Amino acid sequence: MTPTPGIRAYGPQDRAALDDICVRTAHAGQDARPYYRDPGVFPAAFAQPYAHLEPDLVFVLDDGEGRAVGYVVGTADTARFVADYRAQWIPLVSDRYPRPAGPPRTPDEEIVALLHDPERMLVPEVAAYPAHLHIDLLPEWQGRGYGRALMGSLLGALHEKGVPAVHLCMLSANTPARAFYDRLGFHEIAVPDPGPVTYLGRPTAVESW
Repeated sequence: MTPTPGIRAYGPQDRAALDDICVRTAHAGQDARPYYRDPGVFPAAFAQPYAHLEPDLVFVLDDGEGRAVGYVVGTADTARFVADYRAQWIPLVSDRYPRPAGPPRTPDEEIVALLHDPERMLVPEVAAYPAHLHIDLLPEWQGRGYGRALMGSLLGALHEKGVPAVHLCMLSANTPARAFYDRLGFHEIAVPDPGPVTYLGRPTAVESW
């Protein structure tokens, strides 16, 4: 019988795959390994904290044989998540990724600096969208409807928790990702001087899909 891919809840056995997916999609949707000395900083900053702090809001795309090949991670309450990230997560990874002593001088240090600044997620203009998310799929699994299915799983879970809306922050240069989010009903949120990123949001209710 041919294995059937599907969405399921994240489990501890998925951690290595979560890291791998994050690294292989971290450079504006492309593989970060050629550009960073230690690309493990990406999952340490953008994937693992969610699996550690809110594992019930992490879903994976299973290839049908038990291997995660995509994921969506999120938090129901960004302000609470930032506080927990500061108090609970950074102490677990600061030995491997200590805060840079001065302004970042390398691509790796730029991401480490983001790791040590979770308060960057507290953007007043997105306060009406208290949840936020990150979604990544390996390239060979993109464009096949699985991203929509992953997003639907997270939106449904957030809606069940009574969370009205969700936002995300993406590199503006990643135009394929923007097209994907537009198809899923996300709209741009005006944020003054956002730099190289764009903020998008949408209700969690799936009927507004």
